[in-house]
Amino acid sequence: MNNKIQKFVCICLLIAVSFFSKAATVDTAIVYSQCMHKNVKCVVIMPDRYQTDTTHLPVLYLLHGWSGNYSDWILKAPDLLHAVDENGFIVVCPDGDYDSWYFNSPIDTTMKYETNVALEIPAYIDAHYKTIASRKARAITGLSMGGHGALYLALKHKDIFGAAGSMSGGVDFRPFPENWGIKKYLGDYSSNKENWDKNVVVNLVDSLQNGELKIIFDCGVNDFFIEVNRNLHQKLLDKKIDHDYTERPGEHNWTYWNNSVKYQMLFFHQFFIDNKVLN
Repeated sequence: MNNKIQKFVCICLLIAVSFFSKAATVDTAIVYSQCMHKNVKCVVIMPDRYQTDTTHLPVLYLLHGWSGNYSDWILKAPDLLHAVDENGFIVVCPDGDYDSWYFNSPIDTTMKYETNVALEIPAYIDAHYKTIASRKARAITGLSMGGHGALYLALKHKDIFGAAGSMSGGVDFRPFPENWGIKKYLGDYSSNKENWDKNVVVNLVDSLQNGELKIIFDCGVNDFFIEVNRNLHQKLLDKKIDHDYTERPGEHNWTYWNNSVKYQMLFFHQFFIDNKVLN
């Protein structure tokens, strides 16, 4: 083997060792929910620095969509692990059941995913991982049903989350009263309008003051949720609430979300930097 080939092989080996020695660690946490009397699973993704750094890190809670579960993001977004390493914070993907929409149902008392995801799971994560237990070090986002859930939970629990996002979020599901099993948990729309009105993101922003929450959301222009996202954007503009909103080519699918999550993680990375909880 001549010197040029030897040098090329050595460089390739160094690149490979460097790539494989720095990789996010994936854990599965099982959290017992006192409010629902059952175990709830979460994927916990720790950046490479978590293993060697004594520093406690901020956390992004990343919610799945309708018909999904806690493993969706790790299985279906191939760029996520690399993005976790690049941004250097913990990502937690809790299970929200396949159709909970992340609220506490006024009809089915066994469905209390607002309490579970907003309160019980962050308390468990803070107790069992090297996290910073502060709203300045917690953000939450998600896709579709999880996009609704992330903004919904952050708006209702601004003491827990300092930043929130949504990707293709169902931020107002009232135009779809027969879809996704929502009426199982809120009642039929025609006779339970108050339940529906109280549990959509677009109405919850009425209680929001500018500066209380860092917000980012986006939607593909060919997505069936594009109009409700545009309506939310306009309402925030009317209320003079600072936020980042993006429309880009795309549909309601994993190709869009795998791309979108990388931009949102950069936004949350900057939020954590600004709050001096990440370096």
